[in-house]
Amino acid sequence: MAAAVKVAVTDINAAGGVNGKPVVLVSRDSGDASTRTAEASFADLVKNHADVVVGPVSSALAQRLLDPAQKAGVPLISPAAGYPQLADQPDFFRTVPAFGHEGTVLGSLLPGKGAKEVVLVATQEALGASIAAPLKAALAAHGGTLAASITVPLSGANAAAIAGQAKAAAPDAVVLATPDNGNLSRSLITALSSAGLGGTKLWLTGQNMADYSQALQGGMLAGVRGILEGAAADAAFQAKLKGATSGLGSFAYAPETYDAVVLAALAADLAHDDAGPAVASHLVAASTGGIKCGSYAECVDVLRTEPDIDYDGLSGTLDLDRSDAPAVASYGVYAYDGSNKYARSGTVRF
Repeated sequence: MAAAVKVAVTDINAAGGVNGKPVVLVSRDSGDASTRTAEASFADLVKNHADVVVGPVSSALAQRLLDPAQKAGVPLISPAAGYPQLADQPDFFRTVPAFGHEGTVLGSLLPGKGAKEVVLVATQEALGASIAAPLKAALAAHGGTLAASITVPLSGANAAAIAGQAKAAAPDAVVLATPDNGNLSRSLITALSSAGLGGTKLWLTGQNMADYSQALQGGMLAGVRGILEGAAADAAFQAKLKGATSGLGSFAYAPETYDAVVLAALAADLAHDDAGPAVASHLVAASTGGIKCGSYAECVDVLRTEPDIDYDGLSGTLDLDRSDAPAVASYGVYAYDGSNKYARSGTVRF
């Protein structure tokens, strides 16, 4: 993701910069949720006159930076933070959709794969709850049915009883929406598999998709599938990323990160002003409604003769909606092998 920012800044400056001036990149560490590094780094970026901050990638850290960002008038654009609680927050934008959009994706995808009757097993908190309504609506629109929606406590869950409830609904597929790959997810995966609802019947979601090769019995996840937000980086973009940072082994969220930088630059061009409030007020306009363009250079060229643009980036058609997140997004479809590791098998956009 840091490499993607470098590549985007290089491309923008090669096209003449923003409002005729080169973009200056200042990078700081966000740390993790156990430290106050994010707050200290953000304060330092403000001190160094940052107009826009791309990040943080963690939803938990994004929540903590909302107040300082609003006070400083510096918009945050996250390429990976999916918490539903982050929607409609002043000065916060993202180039990935909120987690609940996975309900729309799965509800649109599963009936076409023969899964007409679907059971949702989701936690009670906001992350799990956000997927239920979109899943039900999308299934209905594509000839499917949400046969049951089973809520799970974050602690003290009776995994065997929950699997029994799911089995009683006789589903074609089970969607598991739990917040991580910890004990709760592992116990539910094990119980669902024992109840005959594993393999190709089980779908994981973006929060609990993980490498379970050391955590679960060998072969337990064979055939299990899942989705994870994020466009695939093509070979040309991968080469540019490797040129910016050697030794890269993953390209996750790189397209979304690149697009966050370009979108901010185009917003500043539209506003004729690179100050944070001006950028924030033009980000949505840069992503939708105008003349379509697919790169910073192309969009700047359009602006020479036209007043409005619609940037479609490496992650696809952005079209930021009222919640300041993409209305449509790319998702990888993944499949697990006998070692309980997953690999991307395709891409869908909903």
